[in-house]
Amino acid sequence: MGIKQALHVATVTSLVTALTLIPAATASADQVRDAQWPLKFLDAESAWEVSEGEGVTIAVIDDGFETDHPDLKENLLKGKDFIDGGDVNPSDGDNHGTAMASIIAAHGHGPGRSQGMKGLAPEAKILPIRYSLQDSLADPIRYAVDQGATVINISLGSSASDNEEKEAVEYALENDVLIVTASGNEGNSSIGYPGGYPGTLTVGATGEDGEVWENSNHGAEVLLTAPGVEVVTAGSSTPYRKGDGTSDASAYTSAAAGLIRAKYPDLTAGQVVNRLVKTAGLPDSAKGIPLPDEKYGYGYIRPLAALTEDIPEGSKYGPLKVPDSLQSPSPGAGSGDDNSSDSGAGSSNTLKRILVFVVAPVLLLLVIGLVIFAVARSSRRKKRSAPVGVGWGEGPQAQQPPYGQPMPPGNAGGFPPQQQGPNQNQPSGPWGP
Repeated sequence: MGIKQALHVATVTSLVTALTLIPAATASADQVRDAQWPLKFLDAESAWEVSEGEGVTIAVIDDGFETDHPDLKENLLKGKDFIDGGDVNPSDGDNHGTAMASIIAAHGHGPGRSQGMKGLAPEAKILPIRYSLQDSLADPIRYAVDQGATVINISLGSSASDNEEKEAVEYALENDVLIVTASGNEGNSSIGYPGGYPGTLTVGATGEDGEVWENSNHGAEVLLTAPGVEVVTAGSSTPYRKGDGTSDASAYTSAAAGLIRAKYPDLTAGQVVNRLVKTAGLPDSAKGIPLPDEKYGYGYIRPLAALTEDIPEGSKYGPLKVPDSLQSPSPGAGSGDDNSSDSGAGSSNTLKRILVFVVAPVLLLLVIGLVIFAVARSSRRKKRSAPVGVGWGEGPQAQQPPYGQPMPPGNAGGFPPQQQGPNQNQPSGPWGP
């Protein structure tokens, strides 16, 4: 197992073992529903009057899924097992995938589905993708896109980048699929991968007060935050669990994106993010800070506001960082308003090159021609006014060559080459498990 694979395993394990079981003897179904503070924080009941995610498929790439869980099984599609080609059920002790799927689209059980775990997008379908933690995410991402998912939740991370993964992320965005990922649980300023790839939406975690969780990783890649502390989820080895992590925040944000995609099916992935960003909230302690902030991003998600407020569609990619391969050199070709600074810089550089290599030489030749004409004209005047007996080789005219002879050569150097500045592309910092 290589370094990248080991980090994948360690990161997921840290997220799973951070969970604390709700005592089975006291964890009644009603207690589980009552303990879901994020649904109250996000005003889910009001949001469900507008959208419950019906018709939307959200892929979850994770360690396995309990297909018989009473709160989840009706919303699980067939999916795919990338480990051994079997079903997507988890190995013993693997609860993470089941937990993330339940945050997104658990439907509950009992009378009126009023009991047990309920997700933020309870009518969305989950495409479960059991992922080998020793492999690249590239094939699972491409599979999710090809199967019609419009949102992909990846609550995993690694400190090592992978070119195939990067290309798969670009493939997803090119096909209008939003990838949501967690920032990490080390409380430092390093954002790993896939969150470090352009085109992903990286999410940090908050508590019930909206304040950023102390162990939530932070950095320029973080655009939003969502509930991630003392979060109740469904489990595999036990029916319900509770714990902390940016994984939970990523799942809640994926669900919110699913609600928006169901309500506004014509919006692009970037425009969905634009709605979440433009309606995000901040705790009182963070009011007035410059946004985006490295910890809060633009703030915590507010699904009801994102569904109901009058928000301009914005550009195709919205606030997402656009991969180089999808950059458009011309306006209106998909780069959009939020990338106008990049396209403007490209146009400016093109204009500068035209001025330097085309217009400037023409102007220089014109100036030289005018100088030659002026000198020649002056020579003719002086010749007509010179005293008798003074020739070209003597007297005041001796310093001027006869009209018609070539001028002395000038500076042959021409324009100096443009100096190139230092490379501005800085490598992303690693993050630990």
